[in-house]
Amino acid sequence: MVPAIAYRMVRTVDARLLWKFSYNFGFKGMLSVQRFKRELKKGKVFPPFLYISIINSCNLRCQGCWVDVAAPESMISFEDLDRLVTNAKKHGNSFFGILGGEPFMHPDLIRLLEAHPDCYFQIFTNGQFITDKVAAELRRAGNATPLISVEGREIVSDERRGRKNVLNHTLAGIDACIRNRLITGVATSVCQSNFDELVREEWVDELVKRGVHYAWFHTYRPVGPDPKPELALTPEQVLAVRRFGVEMRNRKPIGFVDAYWDDQGNALCPAAVGISHHISPWGDIEPCPIIQFANESIGDNGGDIYRTMTESTLLADFRKTAAQATRGCIVLERPDLLKDIVTRNGSRDTTARKRALAELEAMASRNSQYNPGNEIPEKHWLYRFAKKYWFFGFGAYT
Repeated sequence: MVPAIAYRMVRTVDARLLWKFSYNFGFKGMLSVQRFKRELKKGKVFPPFLYISIINSCNLRCQGCWVDVAAPESMISFEDLDRLVTNAKKHGNSFFGILGGEPFMHPDLIRLLEAHPDCYFQIFTNGQFITDKVAAELRRAGNATPLISVEGREIVSDERRGRKNVLNHTLAGIDACIRNRLITGVATSVCQSNFDELVREEWVDELVKRGVHYAWFHTYRPVGPDPKPELALTPEQVLAVRRFGVEMRNRKPIGFVDAYWDDQGNALCPAAVGISHHISPWGDIEPCPIIQFANESIGDNGGDIYRTMTESTLLADFRKTAAQATRGCIVLERPDLLKDIVTRNGSRDTTARKRALAELEAMASRNSQYNPGNEIPEKHWLYRFAKKYWFFGFGAYT
């Protein structure tokens, strides 16, 4: 499928954007992972992939969202974002995930992209604000890919996202990206209500026909103030999502991202292995987006994010404890253990609602991607090679 994907990309994406993707994300991203591995041997953990929630506000009200989207608006200023990215670049980083809330509600998003043409950004968005004008600005910047969330067909989409006519607005955003020759992805939080609609070959074919270049199927996590645990997948369904992704990336001319299994199909947690951590809209440094506790913020140590992260006792304790407990998601499997981590580290609740500890105590233990004895190895040589050398356990589970 590699030639078919490459053919589609060359035919439908601006050549300058392809170069930026190949060099800033592909080549420099590979170097940053190699640097990460060298640092690990010295006992330093600085993630090559930082995920930054730049604003808490959002125009939608999705089921199971852990972000306080209705709280008074908070956003990381351009100056702080610029300093953060600049500091991370000094330590080899070139890729940044941009999240919200809804990132396109931040007035300086495009300015941030343009300030760092030597980096690559993946923007997690609902796509509702992407008009042809916005897509043209993304094309001019050249160094970002929108990853647009689709949560179901018309009815399920409205139910999942708390608004009317959501799917049509989202598809309009996707189409604007395609028309403006952007590398465009579609993400889905797979849950009980959208599993049958979207975890199927026909949906993948529809994405390809529409012009989408890659997809990311991640599994729903019942966390936050309204977790909706009834939407969580069974172990068999999680396994089916994994099997579906492996099959589709082997047969369809579209990329398939997954971040929770290595080349042999062993489960992993990106935060536990240290390859990624998260920064909240309030500037708090958290293990991952759904763990809303922190001891440090991006303003500590004069804004030296490298020093702050590498010296964080909370992050170090989290990585060690999580990796010893499970190869899956500690939040889902062992919320009691996560409570112990944040309690013994004296970590603060980083939510606006200030109920994160009570929510953690109320969580029941459930399955995650860790399903020993049912590993599904990668079939496609490219994914197998890339995961083996640039995305695996980094010794965390040995």
